[in-house]
Amino acid sequence: MATLTLSGVYKRYPNGFEAVSDLDLDVADGEFMVLVGPSGCGKTTALRMVAGLEDVTEGTIEVGGRVVNDLSPRDRDMAMVFQNYALYPHMTVAENIGFSLSLKKMPKAELRRKVEEAAEILGLSEHLDRKPAQLSGGQRQRVAMGRAIVRSPAAFLMDEPLSNLDAKLRVHMRAEVARIQRRLGVATLYVTHDQVEAMTMGDRVAVMRTGRLQQCAPPREVYQFPANLFVAAFIGSPPMNLYQGELDAQGTTVKLGEQILDLPAELRDERLSGPYRGKPVVVGIRPEELGDAAIASADGGRRRLEGTVDLVEELGSEKLVHFHIDAARLSATDALLASEDEEPETLSAGEIGAATATAGVARVGATSRITADARVTFTVDIDRMHLFDPESGSSLRAAATATAA
Repeated sequence: MATLTLSGVYKRYPNGFEAVSDLDLDVADGEFMVLVGPSGCGKTTALRMVAGLEDVTEGTIEVGGRVVNDLSPRDRDMAMVFQNYALYPHMTVAENIGFSLSLKKMPKAELRRKVEEAAEILGLSEHLDRKPAQLSGGQRQRVAMGRAIVRSPAAFLMDEPLSNLDAKLRVHMRAEVARIQRRLGVATLYVTHDQVEAMTMGDRVAVMRTGRLQQCAPPREVYQFPANLFVAAFIGSPPMNLYQGELDAQGTTVKLGEQILDLPAELRDERLSGPYRGKPVVVGIRPEELGDAAIASADGGRRRLEGTVDLVEELGSEKLVHFHIDAARLSATDALLASEDEEPETLSAGEIGAATATAGVARVGATSRITADARVTFTVDIDRMHLFDPESGSSLRAAATATAA
């Protein structure tokens, strides 16, 4: 067992493109670390540098305190699981799992024992004599994991291993992968573009954008206290509602269009809101922080928003209400997918276009009677409302949390 450490890691290609910039990341012994971000953000490049499949331009990679920059992939004592399984079709499950051990000329009895132990962990004991073509997608992925497990590596590296599975099987397999990793207790670096996958599987989540690490923290912290606009827009389904707003001169309320909301008590601190008083800010409200005022109450003060409903999605246990208010809503979709050669480290409001065709989303209870085209009032949980600097994209709430710590 070992720790995995990346210190000041860069990857530059001959054409000058910088795929990874100044990446610092520590994966503790036994920790499940998920590296997540949109396509082209550098997460797979980072994983390939750890595996030894890409050279490191600057910085160091350590496994168990040993620098491995100049070691070949097979000398790094790490096992990698790919998204395409990479199984040998002419070999049985047992032969695929034990292939790396057979190359080392391990005695047959010991090899068989290790293969059977791995198969038991993975629920493949009854399939050892089958060929990959006779297995389901989930079973083939477990065989690929078995090939990694049987080596007893210092660390696991997983590159979107569930991306080829259908939606239902992915939900099942992400729980299986997390269960197996916890049973083995091996440091694991897992790459995915799926933020739901990242949030449900990782002990910690490292969010990347254009080669730079944006935030690394436990899933709940990343969700509740996003470090900047990019993390706020990327993490969450449905995503956070983002609006152009303006603080009052006293820093006690924020204006959205013609409507006014009280500011959370912690954000009234002069050290946090002082520079923004009387100036524009970006206001973030998650869908679950909006409630149907007809069946929920709000305390005194300005804690309500009025809007017009565009669409109601019935999900059985809840409803998603798509609506619009008289304030400019921001959409980060284009910015999240952007892949310009040079981009700022954080996402600013200047990169986000006003989205006149998209509505905000509220997540309300199944008993709500809100209907399309209705004029409705939402309660707002202002204590969980977010404010962002419109220029740097940094979060005032995250700053407040850091100050309190």
